[in-house]
Amino acid sequence: MIGFLVAGLIIGALARLLKSGKQDLGLLGTLGLGVVGSIIGGTIASIIGSGDIWELNVLGFIFSVIAAVLLIGVAQTIVGDRSKGRV
Repeated sequence: MIGFLVAGLIIGALARLLKSGKQDLGLLGTLGLGVVGSIIGGTIASIIGSGDIWELNVLGFIFSVIAAVLLIGVAQTIVGDRSKGRV
């Protein structure tokens, strides 16, 4: 479980590095998006037959980072919409 959280933090940090612009995410936000991205990436890799969802493999890692980048974009859109509504 601790390894899963560490992998999620690494995936979230990589996603933040790859995503352009400033992200208003703290450590917990990065960890959360990284963990969710790793679950999504592991599921996709498992579906295409690359390995088990809980297994660390290259294809699953790549899909996890891509999913985390997309999740950061969604989170920025949601937070941006909220902050524009609160003038």
